[in-house]
Amino acid sequence: MITLTAENFEEQVLRSGKPVLVDFWAEWCPSCRMVAPVLEEIAEEYGDRVTVASINFDENPEIAAKYGILGLPTLNLYRDGEVVQQIRGAKPKRLLLADLEPHI
Repeated sequence: MITLTAENFEEQVLRSGKPVLVDFWAEWCPSCRMVAPVLEEIAEEYGDRVTVASINFDENPEIAAKYGILGLPTLNLYRDGEVVQQIRGAKPKRLLLADLEPHI
């Protein structure tokens, strides 16, 4: 999983040649900790089709504000620099994959 910052967001996400699933998270968010291992599994199993990345909400407020992130965890799937899917809250792996499958 890639760690994102305001400095590398454009290059790693918006200019990526394949879809990028971005996890907006924070240290204080228990649901974020629940979804993190699931995202690691998705990164390992689907890494050839989608890049999985995370960005700390508290350390990168300008990115979170730009994409209207109000609650955590929020997962944005970017394709060709645009958000094509937004998933709010923690979900089991099978439900996350069901949401992502049409886009990856």
